[in-house]
Amino acid sequence: MQPSVGHNTAPLRVIVSGGGTGGHIYPAIAIADELKRLRPDTEFLFVGATGKMEMEKVPMAGYKIVGLPIRGLERKLSLANLSFPFKLLSSLWQSRSIIKSFRPDAVVGTGGYAGGPILYVGARMGVPTLIQEPNAFAGLANKWVGKYVDKICVAFPGMEKFFPKEKLVETGNPVREEMLERVLEKSTPVSERNITEGKTHILLMGGSGGARSLNEAMRDSTDLIGARPQVQWTWQCGKFYYDAFKDCATAQLPNVTISAFIDDMEAAYTAADVVIGRAGSTTIAEIQFLGKPTILVPSPWVAEDHQTMNARALTERDAAVLVADKDVNEKLVATVFGVIDDAQLPTVLSTNARAMAQTGAVTRIANEVINLIPSPVKAFV
Repeated sequence: MQPSVGHNTAPLRVIVSGGGTGGHIYPAIAIADELKRLRPDTEFLFVGATGKMEMEKVPMAGYKIVGLPIRGLERKLSLANLSFPFKLLSSLWQSRSIIKSFRPDAVVGTGGYAGGPILYVGARMGVPTLIQEPNAFAGLANKWVGKYVDKICVAFPGMEKFFPKEKLVETGNPVREEMLERVLEKSTPVSERNITEGKTHILLMGGSGGARSLNEAMRDSTDLIGARPQVQWTWQCGKFYYDAFKDCATAQLPNVTISAFIDDMEAAYTAADVVIGRAGSTTIAEIQFLGKPTILVPSPWVAEDHQTMNARALTERDAAVLVADKDVNEKLVATVFGVIDDAQLPTVLSTNARAMAQTGAVTRIANEVINLIPSPVKAFV
């Protein structure tokens, strides 16, 4: 799909911000990749939070990034909260300098605290601004800047309870479609393979930070996992938990590979017969796109329990299996074996998940960005 307007055909300069978690970072990269595909001459600058994972992951994707000192407020009383106003003011000041220096045609945000200052300042300076909200319950940073930006791309209906209705466009959630298409090309469809015979590969993703309950379930299931050596496990435990779990008995099993983070998701998805993960928006969108049989364990710690709502949207259509976080230690591994031992269930889950995929979301969002940009570009003072 090509951009729907052609009046702004000069080379584009776009600031992109999304950070804190993979759920913010990878949609931001996906949007930039798609803008680059549509407009190969586009120049990008990412803006993140100093010390956060985007400062490492964005350069790995081939983009330049600068950091702001912004931090989020702690939910409990903390001395760190006393520095928040100063870091916010410093981030706002630096954002103005970044915009004056880079002279962007648009600023795009996908959530995370760094997006607040750069989007707010960009909007105040007259730069076209767009945010992408992936969840049914809007994040704090996006809710704050929503009143200032020009366009808000969402994945769920009813988001006018968080944002001005006239700014909303329902696009779906962006995923790395080029990468996922390569996975589909290299993977044998579930309906054409028998995962109850021979080696089966399980991909467990705890998210960028990791999920304690998933890790503890793996740690405490050594005997069950070891008893079926033909079932291979890729265990992504998260950077916060790697040191605590890398030497446990389960991690030493020959059919288990543990890592803090998976950089090559293309290879991991291609190998996976069954996926286990939280029910964040990016995970949901990617497993729908791929049609992977999936076991979802919604995080109980997110706002308004929105991950359970995300998961139920699939389980109600037999597109995934849900295990509650409180039951994960007792039920997770047994549920995995129940899925792979069922002759029909993997195909049912795969077919129904794929039917829910919102393909083309990233192209729709990229076109919304391009269509926001006027010609000629405004001067920055």
